[in-house]
Amino acid sequence: MNTTRAALAGLVGTAVMTALWLMEAKLGLPELAVGNILSTLLAVVTAYASAGPVVGWAIHLVIGVTLSLLYAAALVGRLPGPPIIRGLLYGLLIFILAQLVFMPLVGAGAFSRGDSPMLIGSLIGHLVYGGLVGVIYGESARITMEKGTGPA
Repeated sequence: MNTTRAALAGLVGTAVMTALWLMEAKLGLPELAVGNILSTLLAVVTAYASAGPVVGWAIHLVIGVTLSLLYAAALVGRLPGPPIIRGLLYGLLIFILAQLVFMPLVGAGAFSRGDSPMLIGSLIGHLVYGGLVGVIYGESARITMEKGTGPA
């Protein structure tokens, strides 16, 4: 596994996904206030001490890097197709897990209680993230597999 490349992929993917989410309101989609949601969740965990959205966005970035490291360590060699397809599949997997675990945890319900614009915005963001992680990390994984040293 190329840890540096995986971390870079996570940083870029999370930054672009975040920028996209911040622009979605201008595209007619609901604003996904992930920074506020994560800081509120953190406030509940830390006995109601408000952490603020900047801390929430920092947590979001750490999660994005962690998920890209997980992709590089465990899934890149198991998902089918070229890097972009592997990444998109990973983004879809994260979207599904977020909708089944994270959204109910923060009170938004499974699959955002069927809120189509919210689901579309979240899906687009996670596919962009996954696609970028796949493309940025993918070349490293392909070269390693061609050399016969196993999944990167």
